[in-house]
Amino acid sequence: MEQIERIQTMEQALSRAQAAVSALSEALDAYCGVLPDIKALDAYLQSDEWKADYASDEAGALPAELKRGVLSEDGIYDLLTENDALRKRLAAVAADRKRRKRTQA
Repeated sequence: MEQIERIQTMEQALSRAQAAVSALSEALDAYCGVLPDIKALDAYLQSDEWKADYASDEAGALPAELKRGVLSEDGIYDLLTENDALRKRLAAVAADRKRRKRTQA
């Protein structure tokens, strides 16, 4: 690879990496901000309150215009499943980074 081509290739790599790191940082900030919401949704799904709210919805006792995604049988569960998968993925990335640091030392 010639010098100019190498510099251009590395410049493109730098640009892509900067954009990805910035986007991930913003996404992690947003994610950390909603962790209390995820915990609250988990507790709600397991509660008698959710069961009562679900029963009221099934009975048609709630206003038609009320958003009720939290009462779908899969809505919260799917979010919690995705959250668990994301946490495992983040842990795997961190563990891989630690392994790489040890082998480079």
